[in-house]
Amino acid sequence: MHPEICRFGPFTVYSYGLMLVFAFVVASWLACLEAKREGMDPDILFNFAFLAFVCGVIGARIFYVLDNLREYLAHPIEIFMLSHGGLAWFGGLIGGALSGILYLKIKKIPIYKTLDLIVPFVALAQAIGRIGCLLNGCCFGRESAAGIYFPAQQAVLIPTQLYSSLLLLVIFVILRLLQDRPHKTGLIFFAYLFFYGCKRFMVEFWRADSLPVFFGLTLFQLLSFGLVLFSIIGFININRRKKP
Repeated sequence: MHPEICRFGPFTVYSYGLMLVFAFVVASWLACLEAKREGMDPDILFNFAFLAFVCGVIGARIFYVLDNLREYLAHPIEIFMLSHGGLAWFGGLIGGALSGILYLKIKKIPIYKTLDLIVPFVALAQAIGRIGCLLNGCCFGRESAAGIYFPAQQAVLIPTQLYSSLLLLVIFVILRLLQDRPHKTGLIFFAYLFFYGCKRFMVEFWRADSLPVFFGLTLFQLLSFGLVLFSIIGFININRRKKP
């Protein structure tokens, strides 16, 4: 669509990278405000968010490259060209979660309480980031007469990026509403995993950049199904607790 925003001499501002940075700034700022309201040190939360963001981007890129290894072996320099897009959320979840949880353990900060606070804003950041996918032309959908013309594919395609962005905004609103109600620690985090898994499973039916690998389902649908099961197990464990 519009992969390049503008140029300043030899420097190019890419829409994909710009939206990633914008998503992080907005989400981390709002999360720090919420942390202050909850009596948590906003500096610690920002450090946690920044570490998880950087490691999440690295993990997302590694996962994407491994998923498209044949293409990157033929053009290895493309591995480092994030401006062309190519991040897999599941890799970001692994990289961001592992680094963030390790940081919280070192700082001796309650893990689930922190995750409950930040995950609604993670959904918001994803909603913003999907606009970057739309501008970049990646994560495209199947051909449809009712879609949008994508110059890179030279076809009218389902705007799955927009659908994902809107659904993530809905998830953000739901999680924020849950935050304002009495809830057991960890509920918001597992609700995020549940809603995202359901969202991704559904949207994958419209996407054209993932091939079926098992019973007509894509790799990301299988991972989404596993994510939903994991969140349900989390809900069950939470409900066994007595105190909210």
